[in-house]
Amino acid sequence: MSSFSRLARAYKNAKVVPFDDTSKFILFSDCHRGDNSFADDFANNRNIYFHALKHYYNEGFSYFELGDGDELWENTSFEPIFTAHKNVYGLLRQFHLQNRLHMIWGNHDMVYKDPVYVQKNLSSYFEPIDGEDKELLVGITYQEGIVLQHRETQQELFLTHGHQADWWNYTFWRLGRFLVRILWKPLQVWGIADPTSPAKNHKELIKVEKRIKKWILQNDQKITIAGHTHRPRFPEPGAIPFFNDGSCVHPRSITGIEIENGSISLIKWQIATTEDGTLRVVRVLLEGPQKLADYQQSK
Repeated sequence: MSSFSRLARAYKNAKVVPFDDTSKFILFSDCHRGDNSFADDFANNRNIYFHALKHYYNEGFSYFELGDGDELWENTSFEPIFTAHKNVYGLLRQFHLQNRLHMIWGNHDMVYKDPVYVQKNLSSYFEPIDGEDKELLVGITYQEGIVLQHRETQQELFLTHGHQADWWNYTFWRLGRFLVRILWKPLQVWGIADPTSPAKNHKELIKVEKRIKKWILQNDQKITIAGHTHRPRFPEPGAIPFFNDGSCVHPRSITGIEIENGSISLIKWQIATTEDGTLRVVRVLLEGPQKLADYQQSK
């Protein structure tokens, strides 16, 4: 199956989420939440991420995670990840209880495409203090794609992870997982990157992006928002409408995409120093806001 076929299938089977100009969405991807070991790329940014997530919860945003939220290539199970970042999952549970949590699976958490696996591992957790199981993300479902559809204009935004355009990480993800666990995770501690990852291989990154943009051109210039490559993208109106929210494992910062008031923005959260030497987590606007209506789809 080609990358075009995989993207088309993800779009065809996507869950549809209606929205309007009063909707508020935050899109993150590629958190790669790990076990807080030296190989856990998320650990360095976990306080930034938690602060940002709490901000969006308090401001009434819905949270969309576009794949690779949990690092289940390096880690054999969800339990050590949950233990390492329990506060994050507690906050995700609050989003879920208010129907404000939407999850997409990527290649590093591709096991989540199995509803049985999700129910078994994410529905509850054991609380040693009380000595009993407690509810976590009961009833959560993971999608390969989500379509945001505007209630009035019917404009669509297609959300997916993007590894559909990466034949190795989609078709041979089990082999990739094996190599990461056995070979690249130990080497990562010494700073040696996995060459099969498009986020760490510029040539592969370019190939993946070209395939996605070609698919967009052949599908009515459909606005597509992905992750996977970790490279933020924010096109100008009139250009191919391919967005990328970046990742949460950039050095000392996380990036994401906000949709609010009918507009789209690329943002970054980072630690900044004030004049008196105080460290603060701050939001930085990188691109936008740009009206979604400015990205007209061809007919």
